[in-house]
Amino acid sequence: MMGAGLTVSELNQVISDSIRREPGLRNVLVTGEIGSFKHHLPSGHWYFTLKDAKASISCVMFHQNTVNASLRPRDGDRVTLLGYVEMYARDGKVQLYALRMKPAGLGSLYEQLETLKRKLSAEGLFDPGRKRMLPLLPRKVALVTSSSGAALQDMLNVSGLRCPGVPIVIVPGAVQGADAPAELIAALHRAEGLPEVDVIILARGGGSQEDLWCFNDEGLARAVAGCSVPVVTGIGHETDTTLVDYVADVRASTPSNAAEIVFPDRADLAERIRLLGAGLTRAVKSQTDGGLIRIHLQRDRLRAVSPENQLHRLTEQARQVRRELTGAVSLLLRDAEAILGQNMAELCFAAGRDAQERSAELERFRAALTFRAERRLRDAEASLAEAETRLRAISPLAVLERGYALVYDPEGKVIPDAKAAEKASEMRVRFRDGQVEVERKERTKAHGKAFL
Repeated sequence: MMGAGLTVSELNQVISDSIRREPGLRNVLVTGEIGSFKHHLPSGHWYFTLKDAKASISCVMFHQNTVNASLRPRDGDRVTLLGYVEMYARDGKVQLYALRMKPAGLGSLYEQLETLKRKLSAEGLFDPGRKRMLPLLPRKVALVTSSSGAALQDMLNVSGLRCPGVPIVIVPGAVQGADAPAELIAALHRAEGLPEVDVIILARGGGSQEDLWCFNDEGLARAVAGCSVPVVTGIGHETDTTLVDYVADVRASTPSNAAEIVFPDRADLAERIRLLGAGLTRAVKSQTDGGLIRIHLQRDRLRAVSPENQLHRLTEQARQVRRELTGAVSLLLRDAEAILGQNMAELCFAAGRDAQERSAELERFRAALTFRAERRLRDAEASLAEAETRLRAISPLAVLERGYALVYDPEGKVIPDAKAAEKASEMRVRFRDGQVEVERKERTKAHGKAFL
């Protein structure tokens, strides 16, 4: 039968004592890469991990040792530490307590990452010109993330508050660990193949650099760059930047911020629709008003060149010419009589001829002059009558002389048929000798047709 055994505290203490008694762990020199560095300001202590490609260990460097350090470490720095290993008995956590630190060159992982960045940048994958615009209102949004992470709930909450009407499809995938890149690549391919998906959000909540390292995978970065649907990344916190952030169409600071970028606010959409509607109304009114003005101008021009107006104008011009011609002939006759009278008196005085003979000669001259003037007047009247006959022949008013009538609507447009007359409640009928105003009345015959 088993006894009570050790308590957890006793077990941890045994392990801690065993580590302290191991000489090889009391003064150890270790080289590795800094990760998850944190400077605890109240105490001045440094907390970080030291890692290589296969393993990592938690480290702490107390304030009395950090003040003498020759460098301020950052994630990715490759350093060599002198210290000792102990187990923190309360948490059962083995840690390396650093006493001294010196640089050992750029960390291999970060060096590889920088090399990969330069390679992808040279290929143009970071070029802003290849980034695509996001739709104002996506038909459907795919969320590629862990199905159990806090990032998913954050994005769902934000989308529900801003625009709950946009459908969401969740495509799960691992967001941490060695298998994460392959799973995320497969999830991206599934997401872009879904019908009506306009945007993909690739997201993960905060974590250490080691937790986010899968998003620096070259294959995943190329999958994001080659995705047929715009990709928005929201990985870690605002200060975290991974390789996929550089190739994505839009980089958001957090998963919540990614949702704010993709899902429009309902109030903003309503205001934009209102403004667009008001602008469209103004544009239509402006076009309508301009069209009415052009119609009125064209109507006035057509009236000015109508055969009726031209006939009226030519008739008035002919009458004026006749009056002027008659006046000119009368004036010519008076002048001729005066000249002839004066010449007659001078001739009679000079030659001493008989007054009766000269008077007969004057009468003959006057008759000849009158005949020529009347003949010119008759020729002018004949030309005028011929012109008037031609104008009347082409005038639409000529039909009125044969007993027909013209029907106009209230705006003065000719009503060509009965179908057009059904739309006019008032009409003006023009006859040969005048016009009358008529009002259309609706009556029903046995066959149900309306007539005047």
